[in-house]
Parts: sequence; structure tokens; C-alpha cells
Amino acid sequence: MSTVEEIEAAIQRLAPADRAAFRAWFAEFDAAEWDRQIAADEAAGKLDWLVQEGLDDLDAGRCTDR
Repeated sequence: MSTVEEIEAAIQRLAPADRAAFRAWFAEFDAAEWDRQIAADEAAGKLDWLVQEGLDDLDAGRCTDR
């Protein structure tokens, strides 16, 4: 399987239980990939602006503890 179309066709042929197992696996895979990207962005300083924005809001009294 090397194309998206082939993968889509294979998924469509799966039994319902196998599709459910695939969905669970893919959700975990996708979440882990997202986590790796966020960690890489943080390490590269790409999220520094977001931290600063939060600190600025805190300093300006725009934050609550709710």
C-alpha cells in the first residue's frame, strides 16, 4: 500500500471490529505525532510568544482562577 487511495480502499474492506481497532490505533498515533510537534515547537522557541501573552494577561489582571 503506497497511495492514499489504496489505504482508503483497504480500510473500507475492514470488518467493523477491525475498523474500530484501526481508529483507536490511529487516534493514538495522531496524538503522539501532535505531541512530538508541540514539543519540537516549544524547544525551538516557536511558542514563546504564547507564554509571553499569558504573562502579559496575568500582569494586566486579565486572568482569573476559575
